Amino acid sequence: MRDNQVRQKLLNGESVIGLQVGLASPHVTELLAHSGFDWLALEMEHTSIDSRDLEYMMMAMNGTETIPLVRPSVDVPHDIQKALDAGAMGVFAPMIKTAADAEAIVKATRYPPEGTRGCGPLRASRYTLDYDDYLARANEHMLVTFILETKEALENLEEIMSVPGVDALYFGPFDLCYSMGLNPLNLPMPEIEEEIDRAVELSKKTGVAVGIGAGTPEELNRRLDQGMRFMSYGTDCAQLHSAVKVGVDTFRGRESR
Repeated sequence: MRDNQVRQKLLNGESVIGLQVGLASPHVTELLAHSGFDWLALEMEHTSIDSRDLEYMMMAMNGTETIPLVRPSVDVPHDIQKALDAGAMGVFAPMIKTAADAEAIVKATRYPPEGTRGCGPLRASRYTLDYDDYLARANEHMLVTFILETKEALENLEEIMSVPGVDALYFGPFDLCYSMGLNPLNLPMPEIEEEIDRAVELSKKTGVAVGIGAGTPEELNRRLDQGMRFMSYGTDCAQLHSAVKVGVDTFRGRESR
């Protein structure tokens, strides 16, 4: 089994950068994996990506150093297990609310006695060719990241960060705003920034990394200076749109002269 360098960096107090992939394209995934990201989270919650797409997208990442994570559509052990058996090296789990939720998902990523994961890692073990090594080392190389999207999660933040096996927490500002009765179209807002600062302070005590998405280099630098270590540089579709919009706007500007 390959080492999970992202998890090791976080445990060492280092920072990592990734991106969320929602386009069900192995080619886009392959390109991004060759672009230098530490991790890619394959987004199954809000997209049409299914288990077969997931496998093909992870196959496209072979030959790169980028670690494949999965954002499952449902945070239940069976769905997480299927993704890990297909080769994912961690979860990017949404809608976490309590320490009990966190503990259940951590256990779903671990084989007994540390967890409850069932045994059958076909593609993950290179079709059983690496069975012994995979089963011996999988537990220590599974990255567990939760997306903070609810008021309940903020109320239970310190307890969640104290759960063994939690590696990182990632702010999802839009759903968090809805949960707090705020309009996400008004972001950034002091209420959210206060919670981010509190999480960063707790991170110093617990060692659990905190992160958020950034859409520009300036925002990325600001969040890193703030103390965040698990950073996402947008999404595949957002970055594609941003790249082509520059050229289209330039062309349309010349047309209007």
